[in-house]
Amino acid sequence: MRRRRPMKRRARSQAEPMSASAPSNGRYRRVLLKLSGEALMGDRPYGVDPEVTRTIAAQLAEAREQGIQVALVVGGGNIFRGLAAAARGMDRATSDYMGMLATVMNGLALQDALEQVGCPTRVMSAIAMNEVCEPYIRRRAERHLEKGRVIIMVAGTGNPYFTTDTAATLRAVEVHAEVILKATRVDGVYDADPELHPEATRYSKIGYTQLLADRLGALDATAVSLAMDNEMPIVVFDMTRSGNILRAIQGEPIGTLIAGEVTQ
Repeated sequence: MRRRRPMKRRARSQAEPMSASAPSNGRYRRVLLKLSGEALMGDRPYGVDPEVTRTIAAQLAEAREQGIQVALVVGGGNIFRGLAAAARGMDRATSDYMGMLATVMNGLALQDALEQVGCPTRVMSAIAMNEVCEPYIRRRAERHLEKGRVIIMVAGTGNPYFTTDTAATLRAVEVHAEVILKATRVDGVYDADPELHPEATRYSKIGYTQLLADRLGALDATAVSLAMDNEMPIVVFDMTRSGNILRAIQGEPIGTLIAGEVTQ
């Protein structure tokens, strides 16, 4: 009778949940970067500025070379903003789907910029469109990250009435990112709109409940609530300053940290 070979122990997945605390040695291992569509415009009134995408790609490629796993969620406001169209009378679900398609175009632009600097990239869509990108499957996304590929997750959650901030938080929780890095044109969260109130004070840290209670508008309430329920920290920072995306990915203390029940 043939003896059965002992079964090999299965290696632990590198995609096991990671701590959502501050990065060890000043660096994260896996991050989710949320880019607004407007961030891709540069000085243009609409669309994508290739110079901006090249700048972003260079920083992401450097982070990847340092062993940091990077996932992106991108918005579509530079092409079409669903909420604004709904306010002008368009059906909200229809306008939101159009906004999701705009995020796919932005994702493809970022993929092209990343591949031009030699960075392996996958675009994963919550809405099936197999001719241009992969469907979003959580385990496949984690596997891409483990293999050192940058993944760009587009089409939001695939459902209307949810913002890309909420999509970013959902995807960060799903792929076990350590932090959400929200890249904006403002250097953090303020107690008032700094463009309208120059005397506004910037927070270095703020708690989820205070952010919600004061309605500060850095992220929508659904995204903040989801982050709070899953203890997912969020860093809001200014991406227009040279090198800030890489600094945020490396864990440098820039912008505003949203986490726990802390205040400045």
